[in-house]
Amino acid sequence: MFKEGVLVSAYPGPWVEAWLSQPRFARYIRDCGGDRMLALRTYEWNIQLAYALMRDAAHFEVALRNAYDRAFTAYWNGSSHWLLDAASPVQRSLWRHVRGRRLDVNVPNRKAIAIAVRKAGSLLPDAVVSQLTLGFWEHLSDAVHEQTIWIPCIYYAWPKGTSRAQIDQGIHLISTARNRAAHNEPIYTGFGSYAVLNIQATINQMLVMLDPDLAAYVQQTSTVTDIWLSRPKS
Repeated sequence: MFKEGVLVSAYPGPWVEAWLSQPRFARYIRDCGGDRMLALRTYEWNIQLAYALMRDAAHFEVALRNAYDRAFTAYWNGSSHWLLDAASPVQRSLWRHVRGRRLDVNVPNRKAIAIAVRKAGSLLPDAVVSQLTLGFWEHLSDAVHEQTIWIPCIYYAWPKGTSRAQIDQGIHLISTARNRAAHNEPIYTGFGSYAVLNIQATINQMLVMLDPDLAAYVQQTSTVTDIWLSRPKS
């Protein structure tokens, strides 16, 4: 992990806390029994693990958004693309009582689509689809959209009999872990169900449901397990 010939004894100096912050590096020091060098090596290892996990999660995200786009395209017969049509179930007002308040639960969808259009600089559907975040696709499988989106449409992107709640939970787990990884947070220990090997298993399980061939490819080319097994030791 460190280049040969580098004076490794200089690595654990106070510049590490200036770089990572004292609270962040302290977490690694605690996990490494007070060994600052091992803590720094573990931080670097965690970054490698995060990159590997984000790669697998990115492949899942692309597969998910394209599967949902195909399902919506087959279902929707409006005057324009399902993302851009104001009458689409992802755009039109959908009023629900949420924690005692009456809310239009499609407001986040409309905001996300508007942002994606601006980023794409285009109204071409493919360009807009590629700019939408995993959070947008996750929102489509939540409980408030069961009747308007899940049952008539995106249910068909999954094998017959698939539970909406199972899909919603799985996407949320992947999205949460991916966001932790993207922000360089520790993903190797703690955090209960967010343990990295559980996330990898969830990605694999969901890819199998979406496309078994793609699932096999991702599993065969993933480096998550190899990096997991290479954790630095004192």
